[in-house]
Amino acid sequence: MYKKMNWPLTLYFDGECPLCAREIKLLRGHAVKDHLLFVDISNSEFDANALGFTFEQMQSSLHARFADGRWITGLDATLWSWRAAGLGFWATPLTWNVLRPLLEFGYRLFCRIRPHLAWLPHPDSGSRCVDNRCVVPASKPASDEQSTLKNKQT
Repeated sequence: MYKKMNWPLTLYFDGECPLCAREIKLLRGHAVKDHLLFVDISNSEFDANALGFTFEQMQSSLHARFADGRWITGLDATLWSWRAAGLGFWATPLTWNVLRPLLEFGYRLFCRIRPHLAWLPHPDSGSRCVDNRCVVPASKPASDEQSTLKNKQT
């Protein structure tokens, strides 16, 4: 259905946002090969200026770019990322003209409160941020690392 689009679509998302990370996890699990790429703007190596944006602009709403360089934002970025993941059916209401103004309003509201949702459990590590302090749980060493650690302790 969307074979004539200029794939891949590169989706720029905030990996520190728990709700955003849940959606990205879902999209990654269904992503159609060579149709959807992901860039985490919360990564320290990400440079919004290199794309012609400020970091604040990138954080203010979802951004996506097609292979031909065309940018889409907000609900359109959501719609096309779901289509690129092969889940376009679930995003179809975003195309309904009668609902679009209400959905746009809801999206704008979400964008305003999103920074205040860091306390929600993150899909990668549970609740990572409390009182502006974030903790990432320590990972367990692999079995071969455990035997090395035991040998060093004795």
